[in-house]
Amino acid sequence: MTDAGGTRRGERTRTRLLDAAECLFAEKGFHGVTVRAIARQADSDPALVAYYFGGKRELFDAVLLRRAEELNTIRLAELEACEANAGPDGPTLEAIIHAFTHPLLDRSANGGPGWKSYFALVGQVTNSPEWGVAIMSKYFDPIVRHFLDAVRRALPDAPEEELFWSYHFLSGALVLTFADTGRVDALSGGLCKSSDLEAVTERMPEFLAAGFQRLAQRQSNKKQEAETVS
Repeated sequence: MTDAGGTRRGERTRTRLLDAAECLFAEKGFHGVTVRAIARQADSDPALVAYYFGGKRELFDAVLLRRAEELNTIRLAELEACEANAGPDGPTLEAIIHAFTHPLLDRSANGGPGWKSYFALVGQVTNSPEWGVAIMSKYFDPIVRHFLDAVRRALPDAPEEELFWSYHFLSGALVLTFADTGRVDALSGGLCKSSDLEAVTERMPEFLAAGFQRLAQRQSNKKQEAETVS
């Protein structure tokens, strides 16, 4: 019983440290946070960061991994369901994009402050030359490649270059959405709100699908134009 109680206390302490680190890293970035500050917010001893994680960098990785595993499992399930439930022609491009983006937008909107902090942190990492390639590749490339495979089946004639540029723009749209800057609020005079993730979810797949399709046709359109001129 004592061992079980100690294990439960250890799990609670570890979770508090992860929650505190997630919040502080999202607010101030990796370099703006000290181990002591994390421990203080978690009402814990700084030495326990080393005990449970090894150091600040390892704690940072643990913060990213904790929700990435859950998120990628859900995204994969939605993508597989999207394809399994489609008709003989396969899912539409909009449906594929919705399956890929919906789990993120849904948890940002409804998952509580921890998910908000997590996506703010992912936005920072994605935009950082220091962290972007290594961390995003480590945690998210497998699910991105699964998504791109689904897109290839929907757009079989699309040049590879255009698919990767299209994904690049999709990623940028997600990061800006998670940043929740209020920029669209000011530009629209309050007509649109960056915090309105329901409105984003309704519009993003349609908007992005049009972009994917347009770039997929880009080379053939240029060829047709050249033939017309000649």
